[in-house]
Amino acid sequence: MKMLTIKNVREISYMRQSGKILAGVFKIIRENLREGITTEELDKIAEKFILENGGTPTFKGYSGFPGSICISVNEELLHGIPSGRVLKDGDIVSVDVGVNYMGYNTDAARTMCIGEVSEEAKKVIRVARDAFFEGIKFATEKNRLHDISNAIGVHIESNGCGIVRDYVGHGVGANLHEEPDIPNFGRPNTGIRLRRGMTLAIEPMVNAGDEDVEVLDDGWTVVTADGRLCAHYENTIVITEGAPEILTLEDGENA
Repeated sequence: MKMLTIKNVREISYMRQSGKILAGVFKIIRENLREGITTEELDKIAEKFILENGGTPTFKGYSGFPGSICISVNEELLHGIPSGRVLKDGDIVSVDVGVNYMGYNTDAARTMCIGEVSEEAKKVIRVARDAFFEGIKFATEKNRLHDISNAIGVHIESNGCGIVRDYVGHGVGANLHEEPDIPNFGRPNTGIRLRRGMTLAIEPMVNAGDEDVEVLDDGWTVVTADGRLCAHYENTIVITEGAPEILTLEDGENA
């Protein structure tokens, strides 16, 4: 059962370290992402890094998921299973990572490019990232949850992209999925009041075409129904007395 929890200083410190490990996963994936590598090889690289840095991969075994990270390619939005699939020039690759450190989790995702990608690919990746930062402008104490959701949705739709409505962001901490659910659309000034110490995984999921998605026969991989490209951008944040703290930003990544 999901519960909404307010984290104390110790718990946030564990999540801060988890987030540092997770951000390091993105760095090492970027260093190894190239034409000819398989998604399974990337999964092994990520798992090794997480374990060597004192964490454990949250996703491995979660509800039976077989990989340490989710790797979704092109029209695949979420929950792609690492496999022998060989990546090629022009692919876009969504990497979703969960790291547990001392019993506390962070969750984040990036969509990355291999070589030269299409203008549509560049756009959908940019819209997903920018939607996150538009949303967290409202992630302040005493605002309401759907103020974040509304800002994300307005940005996505104003750029002519589809909002994925079947999957949402979520609270995160001692459990990978905690309350509250955080849709990427909604009416402003609705939802629960944000409070200092809430830890949230905010994750715009954006389709280049319409919003519809479906799950493949493997029971995990979520793809766009129209076969067009999609992107996923996610960070774990902490609500503070001022601007939110982003726990999973890569070194040198601009907030």
